[in-house]
Amino acid sequence: MRMSKISSLLSGYRPWIFVCLTTLVLLGGLSRSNNQDEISITTISKVVQKPVRFPHKGYGYPPVLAYWISGSNGDGRKILRLLKAIYHPRNQYLLQLDAGSSEHERAELALSVESESVFQAFGNVNVEGKSYAVNRMGSSALAATLHAAALLLKINADWDWFITLSASDYPLMTQDDLLHALTFLPRDLNFIDYTSNAGWKEREEIDRIVIDPNLYYKKNSPIYYAVETREPDAFKIYGGSPWVILSRFFTEFCVQGWDNIPRKLLMYFSNVAYPLETYFHTVICSSTEFLNTTLDNDLRYIIWNSPSPRQGEPESLNTSRYDEMVASVAAFAHPIPEGDPLLNKIDEDVLNRLPGKTVPGNWSICQGKSKNMTGDEEEEFYSAWGDIDAVKPGPKGIKLGDILSKLAAERRLGPSQCQKQQ
Repeated sequence: MRMSKISSLLSGYRPWIFVCLTTLVLLGGLSRSNNQDEISITTISKVVQKPVRFPHKGYGYPPVLAYWISGSNGDGRKILRLLKAIYHPRNQYLLQLDAGSSEHERAELALSVESESVFQAFGNVNVEGKSYAVNRMGSSALAATLHAAALLLKINADWDWFITLSASDYPLMTQDDLLHALTFLPRDLNFIDYTSNAGWKEREEIDRIVIDPNLYYKKNSPIYYAVETREPDAFKIYGGSPWVILSRFFTEFCVQGWDNIPRKLLMYFSNVAYPLETYFHTVICSSTEFLNTTLDNDLRYIIWNSPSPRQGEPESLNTSRYDEMVASVAAFAHPIPEGDPLLNKIDEDVLNRLPGKTVPGNWSICQGKSKNMTGDEEEEFYSAWGDIDAVKPGPKGIKLGDILSKLAAERRLGPSQCQKQQ
């Protein structure tokens, strides 16, 4: 078997041997994360928190969202800022830095979470204590996503949607807006965009066999492509955006694997490039149980070809891009680099978030004001908690709620997204 860069090492072996080996590694890792006896409080850092106040659930109450925020070397502060920008006591949060980060950075993130009184008050923020190698181009990224979902189900399975975010994401609306928009939707809906990445079918890599060393190496490594290709005829491959919002029902279906479809497709996608752009899409479209549960929208605003400032020049605010982002119905923007003026602009104008603070809402009661470090400005601070079951949406949340309700109604009348892709 000839492979780029490692042809001499792999010569004499057939492709299916490597397919089987990497598949076994991927399935083994998933099985361990799904084993109720082996998942314990020690798999997460000492910051593991038990919920202190449980939100009410049922018709008319806002949903509960389970966020997984991931990052790599140097992303600790970005993750903490993102956490505060999307924090709400109703939700569950799992933070993770992969093997590209240092032990010091992971410990610093855990300590930062532990030192925040609001996170301790509600006990809904957890930090993954163990790191492992991840390459977003390979199946290690898929394994990491499934592992995070398994941990969130283990910590507290009483949530409605699983949302994957990276350290480069940032919200374009408050959690009150997003929770309101999702309140009256069927909780089995899956937000998966089949169209935003229109070029995924044309990539030569889609049928090529791929080896992801991050499944068995401790440090982040590049993936390797085989020369040989394969094209399945037992199922059709669907694809699109790698960013998804999955219902708890579908998440359990993928993690627990009570049907053979998720397991069989996991074996195949363990040797496919960019599996996050195809795995969940294909599982849904291959299952009659979930075939009609998709909305073709991942609620993301993708920033394409963002130019970097010249060395030594401060980055300036892209006003036209900001206006377009805010006017969209997206809930999150990606990617926004650290230090981009867009972050402060969103904090000030959209989230009403003070530096270093969480976004205010009905759940946070302002108890007074305090001087900042310069002594000439006042900042609000919160020392008591209000109603975590009531949200107060703004115009953007109401608009998104109307749009999603309309899309959900149209979904029942028309063909599924899977049928549209055939």
